[in-house]
Amino acid sequence: MQSLKKQHHELSDTLIQLKVLNKPHESGEQFPKFEEKLHKIGLYPLHPTGIEIFQMNLGKMCNQTCKHCHVDAGPDRKEIMTRETMEQCLEALSHTNIQTVDLTGGAPEMNPHFRWFVEEVSKLGKHIMVRCNLTIILANPKYHDLPEFYKQHKVEVVSSLPHFSAIRTDAQRGKGVFEKSIEALHMLNHVGYGKPDSDLALNLVYNPTGALLPGPQQGLEKEFKQKLKSTYNVDFNQLYVITNMPISRFLDYLIQSGNYEAYMDKLVNAFNPSAAKGVMCRNTVSIGWDGYLYDCDFNQMLDLNVEGSVPQHIRDFDFGSLNQRKIVLNQHCYGCTAGAGSSCGGVTV
Repeated sequence: MQSLKKQHHELSDTLIQLKVLNKPHESGEQFPKFEEKLHKIGLYPLHPTGIEIFQMNLGKMCNQTCKHCHVDAGPDRKEIMTRETMEQCLEALSHTNIQTVDLTGGAPEMNPHFRWFVEEVSKLGKHIMVRCNLTIILANPKYHDLPEFYKQHKVEVVSSLPHFSAIRTDAQRGKGVFEKSIEALHMLNHVGYGKPDSDLALNLVYNPTGALLPGPQQGLEKEFKQKLKSTYNVDFNQLYVITNMPISRFLDYLIQSGNYEAYMDKLVNAFNPSAAKGVMCRNTVSIGWDGYLYDCDFNQMLDLNVEGSVPQHIRDFDFGSLNQRKIVLNQHCYGCTAGAGSSCGGVTV
């Protein structure tokens, strides 16, 4: 499977995606503007509550091409964060009290400067999270020691596992992914990750398969823990439930399957004011592979930079102005405010 960009698909153009998100129903009825929802609950304009997470996309290259991927990542994507940009990130981090650095991709481990960067961030005393797709550990012998490397630097590992069954996981992430994921989880467990008596955190991420909203996080976590332990002897700490965002490949799926309008209706009707108060853009700044700044990872994938009145690039990082910025919104934001909410750390309420 090729990325949308490699296919020259029209939805590889973020302007086309935004046009789709903002067009009326076929009936002519317009989805309520997300800004209007926030107006009604006194949250507009939306401002940060304080930046606590420094999330970096180290590149769009990945060893997988998952059907739901909002990054449109894959082996054919060559965008990679340079060492120069990473050095600018380190400079910014050294002058703030931000404690958490969240590394994502693609597969962030495929960046040639990944290990050097983790070591440098570790020297700053920051908490490091890596969003690992699990199969990368087995993709090449040079990655086989990643569990030990993560352990050495007390990295929190966050890994996607769409389901505790092979058929549902492989349907979303590709044939054979489940089996490799279980093997990688065993390798992480072997060095102490996810064990009850360990301080090495291993958290899993669940995205629904299909045009559905996720079920309750607490119940799903209990079921995942029971099934993975009894069937595969796998331990982990928490399950993060994340709603599929109507952008990029998942947007393509919604359109091709005829589910787009029904899915957007679900998101709009499930809008939760309490979830809106806790959206991740309020405590996060997102840095693109090229160093440009965004309110969140999803805005980054739609090329919706931070508002123009604040610095746009990491080389000009200004913690104070970013903390006071007006957060950029669009219709995809309904995905983060539906039901119990959705963020890179799971539900928000």
